[in-house]
Amino acid sequence: MKLLDEIQRLKIERNAVILAHNYQIPAIQDVADFIGDSLGLSLQAQATDAETIVFCGVHFMAETAAVLCPDKTVLIPDLEAGCSLASTITASQLRTWKEEHPGAAVVVYVNCSADVKAEADYCCTSANALRIVESIPADREILFAPDMFLGEYIREHTEHTIHVWMGECHVHAAIRPADVEKQLAEHPDAELLIHPECGCVSNVMWQLSKGDLPPDRTRITSTTGMIESIESSPASEFLVATETGILHQMKKRHPKRTFLPVQADAECMYMKMITLEKLAKALREGIHEVRVPKETASRARLAIERMVSIH
Repeated sequence: MKLLDEIQRLKIERNAVILAHNYQIPAIQDVADFIGDSLGLSLQAQATDAETIVFCGVHFMAETAAVLCPDKTVLIPDLEAGCSLASTITASQLRTWKEEHPGAAVVVYVNCSADVKAEADYCCTSANALRIVESIPADREILFAPDMFLGEYIREHTEHTIHVWMGECHVHAAIRPADVEKQLAEHPDAELLIHPECGCVSNVMWQLSKGDLPPDRTRITSTTGMIESIESSPASEFLVATETGILHQMKKRHPKRTFLPVQADAECMYMKMITLEKLAKALREGIHEVRVPKETASRARLAIERMVSIH
């Protein structure tokens, strides 16, 4: 309790706002001013009047906030909170790929570094990736990076010619079709919520097309999309295929419903690195500021602003 009181006091003293991703530990979610996915938190970062943004998420998210808010101080409580997906592509690799496909539009998932975003035409999240691709002229080739499962999901839902980078989130990639089949067999009446980064998503789409899964009880959507869909759903039981941190918000909002992870150990070690102690220290000492070089930020901002405009 003493630590929570200190965090609240320091937040006021620093005129700070605390943003937390849906995958953060429950204690961090409970102390945050705003909880959400990458897009929602990007919008909150832009909208806040606070002088300091404390981003409880992974490094690329704090970078995005720093790019969008150059006049604010952006802190991350643990600089080591990285992302296995973001590390699958570098700016140099993307430049080489672009040279192999001259004239192609480059769409990068928000889970990448600011250096990579600076090489892109558009940034996107899982919530608006399909809308962004469909806003691009149909006769233009598209390079999509870095998540191959989200890329394949988009490719199945559009007529565009899309080349997909073979990157993956180690947590989502490990959620396989067998995990879904096992849980559905044990909970046949449950609604199935699947993040498009999951390794099971292609199989689920195939099963949906064959009629092997009920379309009214199967949703492939972002974390925010999952939470919003529960509001209007008549189901009492939900199977959730994404990082398990999201279950905390679901249970808080709907305590009378049952939420079960498709894979119980689907935990991102990077998302779990931030603790109340680290959050308090960042506020107390003003440490771990995230900065993006001016030229890189200027180029990355164009791609991010296009993402935000098509949300």
